[in-house]
Amino acid sequence: MPHPRVVLRPTDADIARRVEEPLRARFAAVRSELGIAGPYPADALAEAERVAAAPPQEGYRDETDVPYVTLDPPGSMDLDQALHLERAGEGYRVRYAIADVPAFVRAGGALDEVTRQRGQTVYCPDARVPLHPPVLSEAAASLLPGAVRPAFVWDLALDAEGVLTAAEVRRALVRSRERLDYAGVQAAVDGGRADERLVLLREVGERRIARERARGGASLPMPEQQVSAQDDGGFTLEFRPPVPAEEWNAQLSLLTGMAAARMMLDGGVGVLRTMPAPTPEAVARFRRAARGLGVEWPEGVPYGDLVRGLDRSDPHHLALIHEATSLFRGATYTAFAGQVPEQPEHAAVAAPYAHVTAPLRRLVDRFGLLVCEALARGREVPDPVRAALPTLTELMTSSDRVARTAERACADATEAAVLTGREGERFAAVVVDHTEKGMEVQLVDLPVLADVRGGRGPLGSAVTVRLESADVASGRVVFAAG
Repeated sequence: MPHPRVVLRPTDADIARRVEEPLRARFAAVRSELGIAGPYPADALAEAERVAAAPPQEGYRDETDVPYVTLDPPGSMDLDQALHLERAGEGYRVRYAIADVPAFVRAGGALDEVTRQRGQTVYCPDARVPLHPPVLSEAAASLLPGAVRPAFVWDLALDAEGVLTAAEVRRALVRSRERLDYAGVQAAVDGGRADERLVLLREVGERRIARERARGGASLPMPEQQVSAQDDGGFTLEFRPPVPAEEWNAQLSLLTGMAAARMMLDGGVGVLRTMPAPTPEAVARFRRAARGLGVEWPEGVPYGDLVRGLDRSDPHHLALIHEATSLFRGATYTAFAGQVPEQPEHAAVAAPYAHVTAPLRRLVDRFGLLVCEALARGREVPDPVRAALPTLTELMTSSDRVARTAERACADATEAAVLTGREGERFAAVVVDHTEKGMEVQLVDLPVLADVRGGRGPLGSAVTVRLESADVASGRVVFAAG
């Protein structure tokens, strides 16, 4: 199947009135319905502006001579991570600098209170509701190129096979040299123009992917439905295929999170991102689905290896990818102090894992970093951090729910905008799941996932569906079989 893309760009007043204006109104309504539409409170904003005007720099090791770079989507300003890789004998040294957000947030202050309420940055196509005020998240605390910033530097030693052999974390001042983006990095690697930085990124990334396979880890290649604003007005709706450079970078984040989890477990205190292994019944159902879709699954091959090799361009594989979501359920945050959790692993990672690499955008990372830095220095975890740990599961679960709901509601509204005026038309589609009232399909020529009333074609089969209605104001689209 292709990776369809639609650009919604008003070319005249009539289209703007029918599509663009209602779509923007729906995005705003989604934020209002979820209670995330309000501005940043004045007292918290004032606190952020004060600390941004005089950012902390005392007591840090100076690592501004290390040529860090950042790697993010184009236009990103909230840069949590900067990286530097080098060879170390037959292995590698990875330095992964993470924005020192705790240095800007006073425990018990107004800013601390608001960030606990928000939990994480929520991204909508036309705006984002930030965890921290932009004066911090997009300026004073962000690892922008050329600026000296306080950071937690993870210093990770890997052997020639990419196995982690040593890890430490310290606070240091860093200065990123350059802001890279995934497409540019991928183009340089594919075109044979990659310098040593990018060669090492690929080497280490591929070795860590190999280690993930060896552990039995799994990465679900779900089609990423993305809605984004255009610089010249309008929005795009697309299924965006990720490039390998994104996975290489993601592996560095996973590596750091695994090192953090090991520190926490060894120290007997922390907060892990956990997910139970799929039940034998779930794996058996998935095996039956694979057999029904004609996908060969040899005995002895772990489900993670099978999932990793699925091809989103193959309709039968696409349906199986949707079925695989049943294997990736139950993720939560598990805090502990003293007795370690009975089940400390994240099944998809196939190892203990903690969130510590995105503190500008996610609340829990701020506390995970403070725990690890204290443990690495042989100190007691500060009392305010210990006190916060038991509250993080509920706070992050709630904010995860809000973020997912906002993302889905905005995508639904954009799908409705794409389909407005096409009521009565028939569309080619592929069945990707069954529902109580019919089936879920992915349209072939448009980046739309939709529930269909009636009909129940086999998974992976080609069907024709008819659009009955599309309403941007509610984000509701109704299809019928046939």
